[in-house]
Amino acid sequence: MNINEEILKLADEYEPYMVDCRRKVHTFAEVAMKEDKTHAFILEAAKKLGLPYEEVPTTSVIVKLDTGRPGKVVALRADIDALPMEEAETNLVGPRTCHSEQPCTCHACGHDAHTAMLLGAMQMLTRLKEKLNGTVLFCFEEGEEPNSGVAALLAALEKYNVDTCWAIHVYAAPEEGKMCVDPGPRMAGACGIDMTFRGKGGHGSRPDLAVNPVFCGASFLNNLSVAFPQQLTAGKTVTMGITIFQGGEALNVIPETARIAGTFRFFDAEEGKKAQQLAKQTAEHTAAIHNCTVEYDPMMSIIGIPTITDAACSKLASRVLNEVLPIGTVVHCDPWYGGESFRLWLERYPGVFAFLGIKNLSEGFGAEHHNIYFDFNEKVLKTGAVSTVRYAIEWMGENDL
Repeated sequence: MNINEEILKLADEYEPYMVDCRRKVHTFAEVAMKEDKTHAFILEAAKKLGLPYEEVPTTSVIVKLDTGRPGKVVALRADIDALPMEEAETNLVGPRTCHSEQPCTCHACGHDAHTAMLLGAMQMLTRLKEKLNGTVLFCFEEGEEPNSGVAALLAALEKYNVDTCWAIHVYAAPEEGKMCVDPGPRMAGACGIDMTFRGKGGHGSRPDLAVNPVFCGASFLNNLSVAFPQQLTAGKTVTMGITIFQGGEALNVIPETARIAGTFRFFDAEEGKKAQQLAKQTAEHTAAIHNCTVEYDPMMSIIGIPTITDAACSKLASRVLNEVLPIGTVVHCDPWYGGESFRLWLERYPGVFAFLGIKNLSEGFGAEHHNIYFDFNEKVLKTGAVSTVRYAIEWMGENDL
């Protein structure tokens, strides 16, 4: 039996285990930095396998599988946090397989599946340990949604001299079971928009005695919407999502301030910086025209880079996944405009950020992420685990002893 056949056999064996893991993690969904039950669940799995682990504050975990033979160090990552939102009782067409039992908390992005697939890969690679060289690090990252856990986890990884990293995100756009390991930007970079225009409050009946920041904010939005397509580079898409315009609380009171906030998303970091600078420049000129001032939240100084898959790692992944998965499973797909903390991993280590399709509209899978009707398609768990294991093994090499 060759290595691909062994992987597929193990995946069949551990598929029920992954389904069970996914359902349990979904049931006790926990928000960022409070993933205590999930943390304990991961530790229990590591202890049963006899694998050493490192707890990274507050709830991240690194589980180590050392073959005892020299070789590459492969870091495999799954995020474990849920979202602070309710889920609907159904998916797009009918009842869910399982429900979150935590109020206003659910896995509406698929991190429960990421956790389950990595736990499955941990079981499979442990079984294959004697045939491999080097070390695998199974990394369970807390707080991916607010990017609050990644810094501590990456700091803990520094001592391991990681050669490559790998992560999967389940994705509602591609069809069920399709894998994408394309090179280049896979998820967007982001920068915040958060500014407050300050005027002079007064009575609503005498706008001439006040300086109304609401008009200033409205004028800024108009000015920015004109400047955006005229001054950003054609062909380098930057999306502008203004989601907050807050000014005043009473119908007869001109407020002191008006706040505007949102995000820019982009796949070219320099163009993202350009968009942020354009927003500031437009805000300052607009404020001057309206006799207002403008203040920026600290988040407007932060630029989150895109999540970029290494070209050589992409080529390797495509080759080995086409060997182990059915023909037509590995496909190309467009980048995703959401953001990801895994971008910081790929800044440090060459690696792959893979997409795993879950869409099956006839069964109700295909709602957008962070949507109350989002539901995970458990049929793809095995494909994700097989892909993870096959990528790791290609780096570790088979032990000929």
